[in-house]
Amino acid sequence: MPLTSRPLRKLGFLTIGLFDEHDPGRGHESTLEIIELGERLGFDSAWLRHRHLQYGISSPVAVMAAASQRTRRIELGTAVIPLGWENPLRLAEDLATVDVLSGGRINPGVSAGPPAHYDRVKDALYPDTADAEVFGYERVRRLLDLVRGAPASDFDGTEGFEVFSGRVQPHSPGLGSRLWYGGGSLESARWAGEHGMNFLTSSVVKAPAGQEAGHDFAAIQASQIRAFRERHPDGAAARVSQGLVVIPTDSATPAQRARYEAYAAARLPRTATPQGPARLLFAPDLVGTSQEIAERLRAHAGYREVDEVAFALPFTFAHEDYVQILTDIAGRLGPALGWRPAG
Repeated sequence: MPLTSRPLRKLGFLTIGLFDEHDPGRGHESTLEIIELGERLGFDSAWLRHRHLQYGISSPVAVMAAASQRTRRIELGTAVIPLGWENPLRLAEDLATVDVLSGGRINPGVSAGPPAHYDRVKDALYPDTADAEVFGYERVRRLLDLVRGAPASDFDGTEGFEVFSGRVQPHSPGLGSRLWYGGGSLESARWAGEHGMNFLTSSVVKAPAGQEAGHDFAAIQASQIRAFRERHPDGAAARVSQGLVVIPTDSATPAQRARYEAYAAARLPRTATPQGPARLLFAPDLVGTSQEIAERLRAHAGYREVDEVAFALPFTFAHEDYVQILTDIAGRLGPALGWRPAG
């Protein structure tokens, strides 16, 4: 097991980018301002959640493109793009384009599986092929291959005045090593490792089947990280990022502190037992001073396996709350974990 004293090497944050249906521009601008703030505070990365047919970011690639033109250093990621909604070839083109525009700073995270509420959306998403679509790991592999330069066409040459490429253009050579798989199961962890991806693990894991008592989120998460690295060509050096919900209260007002504690308390019951047919197990939100949170993280078996994180911002807070939380993470919690802000 890694030493608990190992300093945190990379510090990131994750946002859902909520907006008002009647004023979506303001919400998207808030997200971009938060990313700009993250860069000024020295964060290594900013990550975007992905929500379809909701009031959160539906097109994180477009938002990354906008953010890339308003920042110069911070890495930009997605956590995660569900590939059931995407054509891997077209997505590969978009990702490569934004990577070129950003100067090689994007970290696309993706996942497999059918779209949420597929029966209700399939006629709009795949009107002619809904029953033939396959949403497993093969879809991820196609994206991997295309981003890494595998042929997309059997024609490469000149036709009249036009020149064609047999692979996705633009080709961004480093992007293939910066693709992440967001998974919560042992199977996903192993698959990501076998295919040389990086691994995103969050505040949700799948509890092992047949185990009805004694669920330990941290132990399950740690076992998945170890399984990923056992299958990865880079072994112990393979990259893993952890994404717990972390809410430091050092500079929070009394009203903010009360709201944060109420938010975490309302979500705590779901952490007691696996939820739903997928047996999802949720981690408790970490609320408290930076020193208190740092102590809890150092005792967390999953955290002890990583040296980079992307702490998740709560879904429903206001812009000023995110400013306070990010400022405390960068100024107090990160240093308490041994992290140094990027220059």
